Amino acid sequence: MKTLNKIHQRKVERPEKILQFGEGNFLRAFADYIVDIMNEKALFDGNVVICQPIENGLCDLINTQNGIYTLVLRGRENGETIEKTRVIESVSRCIDPYRNFESLLEIARSEDLKIIISNTTEAGIFFCEKDKFDDVPPSSYPAKLTRFLYERFSHFNGSSLSTVYILPVELIDNNGSELLKCVKQYAHMWNLPESFSLWLDKCSFSNTLVDRIVTGYPKKDIEEISEKLGYTDNLLDTAEPFFFWAIEDKKGLKEIFPVHKTGLDAVFCDDISAYKMRKVRILNGAHTISVLGAYLSGFDIVRDMMNDKVFSDFIITALKEEVIPFIPLPEAEKEAFASSVLERFNNPFIDHRLLDISLNSVSKYKARCLPSLLDNIKNGKFPKRLLFGLSCLIEFYNGQYDDNGHFTGKRNGNTYEIRDNKDVLDFFNGLNSTTDKVASVLGNTDFWGCDLTEIDGAVPFVKDTLDLIKKHGVKATMEHL
Repeated sequence: MKTLNKIHQRKVERPEKILQFGEGNFLRAFADYIVDIMNEKALFDGNVVICQPIENGLCDLINTQNGIYTLVLRGRENGETIEKTRVIESVSRCIDPYRNFESLLEIARSEDLKIIISNTTEAGIFFCEKDKFDDVPPSSYPAKLTRFLYERFSHFNGSSLSTVYILPVELIDNNGSELLKCVKQYAHMWNLPESFSLWLDKCSFSNTLVDRIVTGYPKKDIEEISEKLGYTDNLLDTAEPFFFWAIEDKKGLKEIFPVHKTGLDAVFCDDISAYKMRKVRILNGAHTISVLGAYLSGFDIVRDMMNDKVFSDFIITALKEEVIPFIPLPEAEKEAFASSVLERFNNPFIDHRLLDISLNSVSKYKARCLPSLLDNIKNGKFPKRLLFGLSCLIEFYNGQYDDNGHFTGKRNGNTYEIRDNKDVLDFFNGLNSTTDKVASVLGNTDFWGCDLTEIDGAVPFVKDTLDLIKKHGVKATMEHL
């Protein structure tokens, strides 16, 4: 079977308007995908040059295929199971700054460059005092970026026309603001001129929020997919159909990077916090209030949970009555997002294991569910489904340390591992000798930042729920909420 680069050539050569730090599956299925669509729709007319962010990466493989690769979108959309294929041509090449640092600085001197995108993992945006200006290259991404931007500033003599738009998509709060903070720390540590810092303020470091599950190279299905395509592709990438990108734009980015005109769900706004709240409370929150109870009921993956009417009805009602009303976005947007979440949970191509989602459930409940719970209380509503989710958490964490030091619980006589921070596990281990377990958990202000026993009715509700779960099981108890 022929390879992709033998049968497919790039149709149009375009200027390299985007520098991208990161060559992994996510950016290729997200940012490079939407750039390809913009080019097809004559909205952008620019390609992406990738910088490999770490010493060992995909640079050689990308260049072997001339930057071209296949993206397969698989999942549920508008009530149907779909599988769509697209050959992505928006990546022109990849550079390796560890073998040729000058190739990175050369891009800094390009008049074509307008935008910098990055995804260097959540741990990528950090300040490292060991990085030096003369390192070839500096180790951290923010240090590389600072060196790159200073090269651009110097080459264009600080001209305002040389400023760039910077779009980090790392999954941390205020990713653009945090990246700018790191860059300015390097500028200070390296004694770069004040005029450079003033030039940085003219650039745009946007906070962003991205949402798409990218499943990457499909090892299990690659032979079947290659047979359908009629060629092999060592860079083939897979993702769900759902796409969302929110970008804070205060300096006119949408005029030159009109992702909102592609037909995909991409928005520019002054503040992305409401969209972050929507994702955390609806998507992540729905997971957190349901998966622990689903696992205790005998399910192992999200899709099987969603195919059970009791659990799917529980999630739908919880979102509709206890979560969605308190998110400050238009009703149509919230409801459409909630509907898409239910479809995404039911993706037949993703086996999302409930035990994987269970990791660090205490901190997840605090971040994802507790704000909705407290909003209900403030508005005179008793959030029994959110509290039911908390009851399932307590039951799921009913375990003890084994001889190997693992904290384990039991499901139908079989052992499962409970994974969380040691202080959390030590607390639940200590509850084995506690008479009032519910009050101890709800009153743990280290967990929740407040005392949940002060909520009228919370302690007796959770106690009664746990008693019913022990007698009848999670599903039967849930069915009669």
